[in-house]
Amino acid sequence: MTVDLLLVGPDAEREMRWTLGAIVRGAGSPRELRATLERWRATTRADALLFWDVRLGVPDAALITALVAGRGDVWHAGLKLGTQNQPGLMDFVAPNWMLTCDPPADIEATSWRVPVAACLLRTSVVDQLGLPCEDFASLPGAMLEWALRWISRGVMMRHVPSLVEKARLNEHNWAAENTPTIDDEVRFVAYRYGRFWARWCCARGAMSGYAPAADLLRGWQGVPPRRPYDEPPPYRTNRILGVPDLSRARVTVLIPTLNRYPYLHVVLANLRDQTVRPHEIIIIDQSPIEKRDSTIAEKFADLPLRLMFQDEPGQCVSRNAGLAVSTGDYILFIDDDDELGPALIEEHLRNLHKFDADVSAGVATEVGTAPLEPDKRFVRASDVFPTNNVLIRRPVLFRSGLFDLAFNRAPRADGELGMRVYQSGSFMVLDQGIAVMHHHASEGGLRQHRARVITYRMSREQLMKRSLPHISEIYLVSRHFTPRQQREALWLRTLGTLSGRGSPGRRIIKALIGGVMLPDTLKETFSRRRQAAEWLKRFPQISKLEA
Repeated sequence: MTVDLLLVGPDAEREMRWTLGAIVRGAGSPRELRATLERWRATTRADALLFWDVRLGVPDAALITALVAGRGDVWHAGLKLGTQNQPGLMDFVAPNWMLTCDPPADIEATSWRVPVAACLLRTSVVDQLGLPCEDFASLPGAMLEWALRWISRGVMMRHVPSLVEKARLNEHNWAAENTPTIDDEVRFVAYRYGRFWARWCCARGAMSGYAPAADLLRGWQGVPPRRPYDEPPPYRTNRILGVPDLSRARVTVLIPTLNRYPYLHVVLANLRDQTVRPHEIIIIDQSPIEKRDSTIAEKFADLPLRLMFQDEPGQCVSRNAGLAVSTGDYILFIDDDDELGPALIEEHLRNLHKFDADVSAGVATEVGTAPLEPDKRFVRASDVFPTNNVLIRRPVLFRSGLFDLAFNRAPRADGELGMRVYQSGSFMVLDQGIAVMHHHASEGGLRQHRARVITYRMSREQLMKRSLPHISEIYLVSRHFTPRQQREALWLRTLGTLSGRGSPGRRIIKALIGGVMLPDTLKETFSRRRQAAEWLKRFPQISKLEA
């Protein structure tokens, strides 16, 4: 295994002993870094490249070797070196994105906030996704934009604090050195999210006092009309870290159900045809006693069913009850109105083992929607935890805890658990080729509690419908995100009530209707925000999974 060393920082000319590969120099600016990498890529046969600031001391060669031989494609120590919450303007465009919320800096976890001072990457990342953009003013700006490009195209990235474990970090102000300029922050947003959102971020940044309006305007004026690179194709890896023994995989399938027996029968028939047989199927039936189907066990006697009844309906209580009695090494969460392909369990297991991951998430398609295009069916770091199509290793739940009872009859229970799973350092991957058909049954589920009356899709397609944040959604953001991110998430949700789909004329009408309703939208949103603050006094209520 060969790992070349790229020395960066003010002492980059200092001598350093390195036995794993060649030493490369030349990274004083984004333009110089790009030129250096072009020369390096043209001649190297190394497996990986280590960006390293000499002030951190001598890299741990044994650790570097172990990382390259293991899971992931990029490893860095950004959170230890002050890249948390950078660039700050991102709070105005993606305030409640899971990967905007940094995990603790002292654990290994998924993070795209890469510093130039301590970053190890496979050569294949540069080969497939190209070089950093040279028209940034600072290296932090160029590295962050390059790194967000990586993770969005399927590169698996991990923050590894042990990379700088032996360094005396308090001798330098690493956070200041890893903060991009305002000009670069505006350029970052424009390149990764588009010019519309760059304008929005500049406006909100000025209104909120994040930066002087003159500085933001100067940054906007410096953004070229067109991004200087095309979006690269998805990153593809040929590495397979595990070959699963599927005959020994003990998968618990967990299905809460409420007044959806026709759909549930379809799911069970699908599970009967799986290429990997479930270890157990736990059904938590919350239907009213007088409506319960007593024939399920008989109709599906060939399946390893465990049927539980719960008189008081609630999605979190029911799933927690099922998890408490489960015995599988893996838990597959699905909904009672899903339709499954015969290889669903096998695909998730292979995905877990291929990447040595802790969580394998899939997607849900809907009747009438077009399937994903082939170039979008790639695997990437997951920023979702969809309980209608996700497989998780059981030990992960020991670290994260179970479902928060705040969401028992409210939306986003899966998103909140997913946040805790991610924050615990678990390696989550999303394979957009592993799909279920989600039928969105007209009764049962959260609709029984009137918690999901207007969906995002309805709000965009129907002129008079608004998708306002539920109290539980505001509660989730309040639990995990900064005050600025909480505020901006509500502003973006309000902006969304003005947006529609269809012809230009229809979109204009939608905006006008949304404008007329804006005072009521703001009144209702702030009312729900106050109610979410009351929730924070009573919750979270999170049970632990017993061994």
